[in-house]
Amino acid sequence: MIQYGMYIDQNRCMGCFACVVACKDWHDVPAGPASWISVKTIEKGKYPDLFVAFLPTTCYHCKEPACVSACPVNAVVKRDEDGLVTVDADTCLGKTNCGLCLEACPYAAPQFGSEENAKMQKCDLCIDRWAEGKKPVCVISCPMQALDAGPLDELRTKRGDSREAEGFSYSNTLEPSIIFKPKKNPLGR
Repeated sequence: MIQYGMYIDQNRCMGCFACVVACKDWHDVPAGPASWISVKTIEKGKYPDLFVAFLPTTCYHCKEPACVSACPVNAVVKRDEDGLVTVDADTCLGKTNCGLCLEACPYAAPQFGSEENAKMQKCDLCIDRWAEGKKPVCVISCPMQALDAGPLDELRTKRGDSREAEGFSYSNTLEPSIIFKPKKNPLGR
């Protein structure tokens, strides 16, 4: 089975949020709390010894996704053909009536709008774009080329196999489909 995943270069990410804006625009995600990708800022140290890194966070399409097993109505599924985790919003019970997917995911990938009993939504790694032979919109919108996506085996061959980064905790149980080029903290903290 092919498993698609993402690559994030923390040395290149400058926290510009172009990926966030492009994703919301492409997927028509309305203004509000739901964002299929976000950028976390990691700050350490005290002046003059400072360290700042950025971490784009999204659904990492885990090998063993906690959201899939947590969903009582099978609204969240992992596709056999590419390993992508998708959600059927029509089947979802909603945040008010359930919300178990969000409780189960340590990466906060399940997103909910502000409407009453909002249905779960999340990154699907731009399935529609892959069908056209195109990379996800977050990847092509990044002015620093800090993101890449594709079959995980190909990404590992091209980019290495680091699963650690500032601000990220890799779960050996869930096995998120992510590879990093981490930003080294010179402060050692």
